[in-house]
Amino acid sequence: MSLLEIQNLDLSIGSARILKDVSLSIDKGEIVAITGESGSGKSMTAMAVMQLLPDAAHLSGAVQLAGRDLLSLDEDTLCTLRGNEVGMVFQEPMTALNPVKTIGAQVAETILIHSDTPKAEAMQQAADMLARVGLPADRFPLSRYPHELSGGQRQRVVIALAIAQRPKLLIADEPTTALDVTTQAQILDLLKELVSEFGMGLMMITHDLAVVSDMADRIVVMRHGEVVEQGETRALFRDMKHPYTRALFEASGHQVDLPALPDGPDPVLQVTGAVRDYALPRTRLFAPRQFHRAVNDVSFTIHHGERVGLVGESGCGKSTLTRAILGLEGLQGGSITAFGKPVSPAMNPALRSGLQVVFQDPYGSFNPRHKVARIITEPFHLLPNPPSGADRDARIAQALTDVGLTAADADKYIHEFSGGQRQRIAIARALIINPELIIFDEAVSALDVSIRAQILDLIADLSRKHSLSYLFISHDLSVVRSITDRVLVMKSGQIVEQGVTEDVFANPQHAYTKTLIAAAPVLPDISHLKENAHV
Repeated sequence: MSLLEIQNLDLSIGSARILKDVSLSIDKGEIVAITGESGSGKSMTAMAVMQLLPDAAHLSGAVQLAGRDLLSLDEDTLCTLRGNEVGMVFQEPMTALNPVKTIGAQVAETILIHSDTPKAEAMQQAADMLARVGLPADRFPLSRYPHELSGGQRQRVVIALAIAQRPKLLIADEPTTALDVTTQAQILDLLKELVSEFGMGLMMITHDLAVVSDMADRIVVMRHGEVVEQGETRALFRDMKHPYTRALFEASGHQVDLPALPDGPDPVLQVTGAVRDYALPRTRLFAPRQFHRAVNDVSFTIHHGERVGLVGESGCGKSTLTRAILGLEGLQGGSITAFGKPVSPAMNPALRSGLQVVFQDPYGSFNPRHKVARIITEPFHLLPNPPSGADRDARIAQALTDVGLTAADADKYIHEFSGGQRQRIAIARALIINPELIIFDEAVSALDVSIRAQILDLIADLSRKHSLSYLFISHDLSVVRSITDRVLVMKSGQIVEQGVTEDVFANPQHAYTKTLIAAAPVLPDISHLKENAHV
């Protein structure tokens, strides 16, 4: 008998049918990946196993854990089961952790709730579990708070919480989506080690086929709430039977058709010897002030029509450098000029209008009370004579059309759009005043592979149509490789390597660049699928 057995599971919320006849199984010590686009039902399948569903939800079918029917259990029994027999690692660790509790107290809380362990012993077990996930107490004291840790370290705390009681089944919902490649590799290795050590079953939910290709024993592909294909990983990749599976795979390795670079040097952005320091908190009263150098002597140039990538691990200084380029923070040394004029927090609005940004989380950068027309015209306040009336409406319609939406979308609210459509709206907002340079800050990291391919194609088309220059910041090396002409590699506040993108990826010179490329997940070769498609 399998550890987890889901048979003919149907889930409806109100009149909406969310899951349709879902069947899958997970054995002890087995890693099963559930993949598919956003809205395919991956997370709702996990929520059905945990029985964390809305009151209006109606379930039918069977969900059995070690022979026990979870659908027949009352809430008190389920509360005992969650954490004891089933653990869950959530996608965003900062929202899963309590910001006012120490990491030691949060891991110990799981132990105290589910057992009669004395508090002192629970804290010791918490220390042992944190050490097991790579956070030993001598380097990461139990007294630390979540905000004092990096993204990868916070994810390790969430994993420690989930496995504190050594559950039979661990569910990991997009556990590496927002992590850089080296941290992602560490977290994936940790999950594999825990499965092997504890004999747990692991249900891993992800939209990234490259991540699961070398990790999962079996893959389940979902679409519109249904399982369209499943099987042993290598066998499935060797012989994909469903067209949707092939489409996902091809979108994962999508290559963008960039236009040729314009002739002649024409710099639009010049960063020269940039230095940015942050004051550290004093360790004692009247102690001398100490500083952390986030950006250290950084220099590079972006020319008209050029597409430049910026890669590096979390904490390397990418975001600090971006804020300085946007004129949101000053420098302690060096200079930044855009379009031949200095950039600063007091920069002229007309200069700022030529420099726009697309943020990682479009929903977080929009006012949900405003309609799309109001949202995308926000940059008009930078213009000396902003358009009005029919001219304003025409500019709105043109911006939305350029990003693949319709003029009618201007009268909708942001919650009416999917994640990919919101990212298109964010790009429309950046484009509406015809900037010369756009900064894409992790603009596709949270999108599933098919939507990501569409957005990357859109960026390439806009680059061709408007001769855009852009700085593309991302931790996804495969995306940077396909969407940029030149790449900068940043480590500890410094540019350690830069050059033509293909040259850097094919023949990296710096040891850090080699480490990044080696850590990036790689899809299996699919050339045989393309050959078969033409037969």
